[in-house]
Amino acid sequence: MDAERGNVDVHPRMAERLGVRQCRRPVTPGSSDRFDLAYVRSAVNAERSEGPPVLMVPGGPGLGSIVPFVRLREEARRRGLDVVMVEHRGVGFSRHTGDGRDLPPEAMTLTQAADDLAAVLDDAGIEQVVVYGTSYGSYLAQLFGARHPGRIAAMVLDAPVVRAGDHDRRRTHLRSLLWHGETSETRRAAELLRACIAQGRLDPATATTVVQPVYEFGGPATLERLLALRLDGRGERLWAHITEMATQEITENAPPVSEFDLVGRIAFRELGFAPVPDGEPLDVDLPMVEAAPRFEPFAGEPVDLVAALADVRWPVTVVRGERDLRSPPAVARQIEAGVPDAVSVTLPDTGHSAMDTHPLAALHVAHAAQVGGQRRLPALAPRIAALPRPAAVRAPAALLRTSIALHRLRRASRS
Repeated sequence: MDAERGNVDVHPRMAERLGVRQCRRPVTPGSSDRFDLAYVRSAVNAERSEGPPVLMVPGGPGLGSIVPFVRLREEARRRGLDVVMVEHRGVGFSRHTGDGRDLPPEAMTLTQAADDLAAVLDDAGIEQVVVYGTSYGSYLAQLFGARHPGRIAAMVLDAPVVRAGDHDRRRTHLRSLLWHGETSETRRAAELLRACIAQGRLDPATATTVVQPVYEFGGPATLERLLALRLDGRGERLWAHITEMATQEITENAPPVSEFDLVGRIAFRELGFAPVPDGEPLDVDLPMVEAAPRFEPFAGEPVDLVAALADVRWPVTVVRGERDLRSPPAVARQIEAGVPDAVSVTLPDTGHSAMDTHPLAALHVAHAAQVGGQRRLPALAPRIAALPRPAAVRAPAALLRTSIALHRLRRASRS
């Protein structure tokens, strides 16, 4: 590998070890300036593969594709699944121009990122793929399909997004569960949350920053215990720590894992990541509101993906975590209603993005889509969700439960 080639010169040994490949791409359409777009492939024996390769597109924007998903690709290789992942322009191994400078703001657009996916398939000699996109990656996967429909054999939309700035549906879903307590599972947590806010223990708007990840990772019982601590006047430092962890993705770069500073332009300018606060409890994405002044304001989407659903001619599998607060059930229903051949799979005890939080489930769904078995998935959802989850995913929930238990024990020992 040539260590002089711009965007991998910071991590040449890591790039070589991870099998990073490069595809020369224009910095902007029609420009003579080029940069090296990085990608990786799980490189299984073609005879073991049962169908087209799977192009997996992570969430973000800002999350790397290469380093964070090493174990996912290793597991895919063991299962004979040919997986391709493209490092998003402006992130990690695709961050720099040939002379080592950061890519300019005008390089950060959705259409260029979608066309990068097609360019990688050309470079790798791949005609068609099953494209698996999660969260922001689901939007990018759909845009890729709209611009390059001939490259799609099937599509998996995990924690899907279909329109920019879809804050109202997210607020409605979040509040129905954790403010109004409209399900038996969340009724007690909602009661505790309302009590905490009524007694001034929590800020009603910013509480979402903690409530959302705790519910998704730990479930309603863990959230109940944390809210009970706050109602009792305890757990303030734990709450602050969770807040800090939840906002690091947009406030701090961690190359080559997560780098939001350049691609944030896409988030705000084309996807409307900054909502207009409505002043009611449990508002969404307020950390994004604080970050928004650093970027250009919302200018509009490149394509109306909702309208484009009617033109989809490939099978679509929609994956939702039962505890996902960021991709409401209404979005899955909208895709099912708009696509002629669509099936929806809800994974119990799972939060946002199976690719991130339950990679074995994601690979199982990807394989089913690859071999045309997606219609069997809804009935298999409990078994898929019960597959082992990585320690890195189990650890945060276990640590949170332990921290809450220690706070309660300290209180008991003093009484």
